[in-house]
Amino acid sequence: MADLNSGLGYGVAGYRTYRQAALSPTRAVRLPLIAMLLLVGVVLLYVADRAAREGVNRGWLVAVSISGLFVARGLHLRRPITLPHVTLAVIVLGVSNVSYRDQHPAVGFVCLAGTGFLLMLPQNSRAQPEQRFQIAELVEGTTDDPLAPFALHSAKTYFFNETSTAAIGYRARFGVAVVGGDPVGDRERFGALVGEFSEFAHNQGWRIAVLGASPEMSELWRTRAIDHHGLHAIPIGRDVVVDVDEFDLVGRKFRNLRQAVSRTRNFGVTTEIVPERELTDAMRDTLFSIVDEWNQGRQTRGFSMILDHLLDGRNPGMLLVIARDADGRVVGFQRYGSSNRGSELSLDVPWRRKDAPNGLDERMIVDLIDHGKRHGVRRISLAFAAFPELYSDKQRSRVKQTLYVLARTLDPMIRLESLYRFLRKFNSFGDQRFVLLRWREIVFTGAALFTLEFVPHRKHS
Repeated sequence: MADLNSGLGYGVAGYRTYRQAALSPTRAVRLPLIAMLLLVGVVLLYVADRAAREGVNRGWLVAVSISGLFVARGLHLRRPITLPHVTLAVIVLGVSNVSYRDQHPAVGFVCLAGTGFLLMLPQNSRAQPEQRFQIAELVEGTTDDPLAPFALHSAKTYFFNETSTAAIGYRARFGVAVVGGDPVGDRERFGALVGEFSEFAHNQGWRIAVLGASPEMSELWRTRAIDHHGLHAIPIGRDVVVDVDEFDLVGRKFRNLRQAVSRTRNFGVTTEIVPERELTDAMRDTLFSIVDEWNQGRQTRGFSMILDHLLDGRNPGMLLVIARDADGRVVGFQRYGSSNRGSELSLDVPWRRKDAPNGLDERMIVDLIDHGKRHGVRRISLAFAAFPELYSDKQRSRVKQTLYVLARTLDPMIRLESLYRFLRKFNSFGDQRFVLLRWREIVFTGAALFTLEFVPHRKHS
């Protein structure tokens, strides 16, 4: 259990082990007191020295007051003070002293005022890719959650319940613990798990935000996160999930989809479905050549609704749909993660050559649905549709019209409308997804969400 609950990812059973390793009860209580006494002692000596030699400097006293306010705020948020925090604060305090002595009061003021800020900096969590086997097992047992496979993203930290039958994937940044999607594992344990995680985050001085919560989990977060009251649920889009057994291409509503699929058949396109772990080196290089055509990097972004480690076979249960043209040349592929013992699939990324026939993505999805009918797949999640009502509503209010114009302006970068037009061909819009946050924390929460989703991260292994 110790290795399953190391670092900043652990559960109730691993709480004591974790605290001893990183923020032990002794350090969590005594280190702040010792650090505060030492720091206050240094400051008082500094005050006495300055007052004796130069008299009272009001600007300098203001800096001390600002530093004290940072400390008071950090203690109010229960942020732990660690030895690196104390070391950094003492170094900056020394720089402040030297600056005042050398007649650089502005630099001295900034350093002195920032001492308290540095002392109370929030801790970040570290990624835990070593937990993937435990998380993969929980994902396999997770039902009716299109985002479950994305819990395997290697940049995530994990919080387990006492019996390790349920876990939350998150990452702490800028003092905000951002939870990606719903918990995985035993659904009956989710309510208690939310309460335990809320207490844990509170003891680390972290706020909580949730990206991509389902309606059921949104309510649990609002009622069971007792140390984080006031979370607001903001709808950001809908799941698009195909019921495999009920799906067919009959009827007017599927006319555009039938036309797209027929177009590829006329071009002689064929497909095959293979496990990612069975790729040959030659095929892997071929698929990467398609990715590299778009100069997008090899999937180094994303957090809540995308997976990393593209094509390396690291994650179990990954399937690929590979499409070839009439000459046998590979022209595109799609990658899917699985959950619920392989009966639910979720689209991770689609890639296609720039000169691939139109309708290629639709063809690969339809062929995967046919494959799923023969191999016990119940549901296939195609993607997440952001703000579909914004594009489907014909009578928009002024606010919605403003948002629509903004979205269309940004569409060359984020392609939301293009994605909506593609997904509506399948007529499978499902449950809403929400972001949960507190309004007074929106600046730091927004910064954490943006950097986690869009800033490239290093590859964890």
